[in-house]
Amino acid sequence: MLDIIKEPWPWYVAGPLIGLTVPILLILGNKSFGISSSLRHICAACIPGNINFFKYDWKRESWNLFFVLGIFFGGVISAHFLVNPGEIVVNPKLKAELAGYGITDYSNIVPIQLMNFKSLLTLKGFLTMVVGGFLVGFGTRYAGGCTSGHAIMGLSNLQWPSLVATICFMIGGFFVANVVLPIILSL
Repeated sequence: MLDIIKEPWPWYVAGPLIGLTVPILLILGNKSFGISSSLRHICAACIPGNINFFKYDWKRESWNLFFVLGIFFGGVISAHFLVNPGEIVVNPKLKAELAGYGITDYSNIVPIQLMNFKSLLTLKGFLTMVVGGFLVGFGTRYAGGCTSGHAIMGLSNLQWPSLVATICFMIGGFFVANVVLPIILSL
């Protein structure tokens, strides 16, 4: 049974399961799917004060915090019990390109040569982890939500701002992957 779980699910199984999340949340409680809003709920719960952005009934959205905790613990459980002992499968052309940047270890989901505490103190690591993380957080806040909130929930509700945000996410992702990341990796 665990062997079935260790393999990646095909798109035609995982996609509809993710897609069914939207109507289930709407039917069961008129809830919206999204992850980035949980940070606001955590801050509202932990920082009582005079900041208007955090003055709302965050307890109404506490289900979202349990959802995020489930994602976290699901990741912890899968990392410890459902680890695929084999190498991550990467397209040979991409492997050859990444080898030119010094990325050759595919034993983890993220490249160990780039994502580790030692490389955090390098320019390349700082740009990818700290600056990149900041830009993702800033963009999420500026767009009023994350890719899951806009691309999954917003598009399924035919919301124009979600279409614009999703198009911008995709253009930004293509630009960073094909222009910015090669420059950073060549540092």
